[in-house]
Amino acid sequence: MNPILVNEEKCVGCELCVKDCPSSYLYIENGKAHTNTGGCLECGHCYAICPQGAITMTGYDFPEEASVPMTEIPSDTLLSAMKSRRTVRQFTDQAVEEEKIQKILEAGRYSPTGGNSQNVSYTILGSRQNEAEAICVDLFRKGTSLPRRFKAFAERFNITDNFFFKGAPLVILVSSRSSVDAGLASSYMEIMAESLGLGVLYSGFFVMCSRLSRKLRKLIGLPRGHKVVTCMVIGYPAVKYQRIVPRKPLKSKTL
Repeated sequence: MNPILVNEEKCVGCELCVKDCPSSYLYIENGKAHTNTGGCLECGHCYAICPQGAITMTGYDFPEEASVPMTEIPSDTLLSAMKSRRTVRQFTDQAVEEEKIQKILEAGRYSPTGGNSQNVSYTILGSRQNEAEAICVDLFRKGTSLPRRFKAFAERFNITDNFFFKGAPLVILVSSRSSVDAGLASSYMEIMAESLGLGVLYSGFFVMCSRLSRKLRKLIGLPRGHKVVTCMVIGYPAVKYQRIVPRKPLKSKTL
């Protein structure tokens, strides 16, 4: 099935879609846009750019929302907010509202992916959160399966029952075949979570546990070929930070 449909009655042949198509899937003939055979990335650029609304895409639900440029957000405010973010390890017991969870997931869904693969999945641990954490706590306390370089590191910590999730009410696993795609999605999700008044911890130890424990992988049931790239521990912060922390000098060069 052709993923791109052109309404020839609306199309005025302006060529904007053709010029912006990254895979040369569209072309102009007799003053109208047409599609080639195969090769469409389904990126939606043609749909987004058409001033006449002449293009639709099969297999998608359309939000019918006008695009909002990032310039709507004052750049100084955005940069200061990004510099102010802190990893949160102290959470209240207040549950995260379902509406906010959906906004966080939606931010991930709209993050960029290589080749528009859209191959990132999200697993909310929900009712299995305590069970998943208990598996990791047991593994780390025993220490027998940990890589050698992490054993001494783990031994320095007190592995409490809530060592991995810090008592937070929400844990989302971001998985993909691509670490880059999942990482980008996680970044989008964190920004959204912060804007909603939530705090985020990336639990790297849990990600390690997911790769060491077959029992845990069976419990979370990832899509075939996926790996957990980030474990996002989310909740309302029980701590407030007062100032932006310093960073090491910028490492940058122009060639």
